Amino acid sequence: MSKLKSTKQSTRELFIEHAKKGDILLNQCIKCSNIMLETVYYCDKCFSNSFRQVPYIGKGRVVTYTIQSVVPEGFEDVNSYAWVIFKLDDCDMNVSGFLPGISTPADLPLGSKIKVVDFHDKHGLILQKY
Repeated sequence: MSKLKSTKQSTRELFIEHAKKGDILLNQCIKCSNIMLETVYYCDKCFSNSFRQVPYIGKGRVVTYTIQSVVPEGFEDVNSYAWVIFKLDDCDMNVSGFLPGISTPADLPLGSKIKVVDFHDKHGLILQKY
């Protein structure tokens, strides 16, 4: 008996595929159309658990960040970086990601334009200023 290979991608695989194209994959509640991160199990507005996945362009503006200038163990592949929370341009959703090369607040003023450029297994969403 031969095994058939499943062609259905997991949510994580779809999220990564979209991130590599510069998009963010979000969930939209089927019942009330509320937009949420794809990691939630229930809508925070109507408590439904039925969603459809919706891609959004992964561009936005910096809301806040933390600069890590002394990198922790396991992150020696980068010198300094910022963990950034940014608001997407096309919807009212905050998303976080990894922005290498940031060492001082002058490098990343609040409101700076950010875009998703990739996904890394260790760092998550990889961001870039534009």
